[in-house]
Amino acid sequence: MHTIFVKSSIDGSIEPNLLWTPESTESVPLLVGLHTWSYDRYNQVESMLPHCKSRNWALLLPEARGPNLASNPRVRQAAGARTARQDVLDAISATLISQCVDASRIYLLGGSGGGHLALLVAADAPRLFAAVSSWVPATDLTTFYLEKPNPCSHIEAFCGGPPGKSSAVDLEYRERSPLFRAADLALVNLSIHHGRHDKLVHWTHTFRMAKEIAAYHPERLYFEIFDGGHEIGYDRAFAWFERQRNEI
Repeated sequence: MHTIFVKSSIDGSIEPNLLWTPESTESVPLLVGLHTWSYDRYNQVESMLPHCKSRNWALLLPEARGPNLASNPRVRQAAGARTARQDVLDAISATLISQCVDASRIYLLGGSGGGHLALLVAADAPRLFAAVSSWVPATDLTTFYLEKPNPCSHIEAFCGGPPGKSSAVDLEYRERSPLFRAADLALVNLSIHHGRHDKLVHWTHTFRMAKEIAAYHPERLYFEIFDGGHEIGYDRAFAWFERQRNEI
């Protein structure tokens, strides 16, 4: 994989992304993989690249302003912020321009913090993706914060404080919470998965998200609580993406 630098359409920042494309004379599908909560663009190389190579798909791994940690000096711009979401979309646009990629077969995959970001990115551009697969995401950051046994310094860092500190802080929690984007997500070909033994993010996050989306009568929503923990089912996600051309 090699690094590509893409200029943000929001603040002009030059942002790094990892890209791998197969040698092909025909356009190929593009898998956009999002890193987990505490990591960066290198996080999913080992997990996603072999699946893409075996299928002859391109792989794009955005930085999205880095990890959702207080130690990240740009954490306010990460963690589902508008800047992070737009970085993903800008990187996709740049890849479509520069590479031989099939714009009708763009797939989005993320788990944990990447699952959270995948839902927000999909809500911003519901018609862009052929399919979106989100695994074990937090969908309501206020609830996620209150579920913690101790105040979560990372969430406070990117939202500006604990819930209830101010109306501006509460707005940050809401705008970074996919739960409140259900109407947009109802337009997406979406699968959401959660392990019933997940000890980091409770499965009710995904259950509530699915209920909210269902209220808008989506045609293409798949939801499951599986017998597992805080994990991504890569084999299942890629197999589901492969089936979409015949099922949609």
